[in-house]
Amino acid sequence: MTRALIADDEPHLAYYLRDQLLALWPELDILHLSRNGVDAAARIAELEPDIAFLDIQMPGLSGLEVAQGIEGHTRVVFVTAFDQFALQAFEHAALDYVLKPVSTERLARTVARLRAAPSPADHGMAQALQQLLAAPAQPRLRYILASQGERTHHIDIAHVRFFHADDKYTVVDTTQGEFLIRTTITDLIAQLDPQQFWQVHRSTLINLAWLEGTRRDEASRLFVRMRGHGRELPVSRAFVHLFRAM
Repeated sequence: MTRALIADDEPHLAYYLRDQLLALWPELDILHLSRNGVDAAARIAELEPDIAFLDIQMPGLSGLEVAQGIEGHTRVVFVTAFDQFALQAFEHAALDYVLKPVSTERLARTVARLRAAPSPADHGMAQALQQLLAAPAQPRLRYILASQGERTHHIDIAHVRFFHADDKYTVVDTTQGEFLIRTTITDLIAQLDPQQFWQVHRSTLINLAWLEGTRRDEASRLFVRMRGHGRELPVSRAFVHLFRAM
């Protein structure tokens, strides 16, 4: 029986991946779900699973750092919302690199690759990377259609200070006021320029062009200030590292 570990700091995504894997691969024995990189590294060393499904951006240690420290036979599949880590994943000899949101069809290809590749020398990652780099780049958002009351507005993306998920909608904070859209934060990440828009919280994306500064409180929690906006926005621990060089 093949034994696996899943590491993702968002529990609902870890549970979703677990359920999808078990549906596609009933014989798979999922030993543990880790909530951060430190726990993932410790459990991999202790349990020595055959496969580790690692999110890349996690508190404590990134998935790349966890993979770098593996000394046993555990093979790695990276599961992430960000495609800019593909080359680094290749350097860590990952068997596959799956972009979120994970579709059943894409995960089925991963399972087939894993079941057909008993050796760590498998070239599945190289093939996946070639497909990723060969795929046509998705056009970046330049404008969005957003609602304010009964009216729909055509908004230049440069005027957006930040996006914030709120219940069933995503709030778009702009220089012209607040608007609502139904696009999720995950979908926005895939459509926006990652050099311009950073995710600072699971529910928040900020436009760096409007970043005014940062502040730490007495508990060392990090907050960002956006020009023209009265409230500070919290930065979750998973994204604090983005600001270390600033």
